[in-house]
Amino acid sequence: MKTKGIEYQFDSVLWKYPGKGGWHFVALPKELSKEIRNTLKSEEQGWGRLSALAKIGNSEWKTAVWYDTKLNTYLLPLKKEVRKKEFIQIDKQLKIILWI
Repeated sequence: MKTKGIEYQFDSVLWKYPGKGGWHFVALPKELSKEIRNTLKSEEQGWGRLSALAKIGNSEWKTAVWYDTKLNTYLLPLKKEVRKKEFIQIDKQLKIILWI
């Protein structure tokens, strides 16, 4: 898969949203989110959404990040398919590459 956009690499921990639906997320580091928002805010779509390409381990997929105003950071959702393939569990430290 060809990559496009600006590459960002970071470490983060998987967590599960406590509300209905049980979405799993990693939060981008706040300083990185600030840099992304300053650079790409004009490209955000509804709800602070930015299209992205993500990679964890050997899994690479099209996705998006959303800006969470309560946490002041972007959130990257992790699909069950990716979590299963990469043996990812809640509270596990992950190395992530993101292209926006």
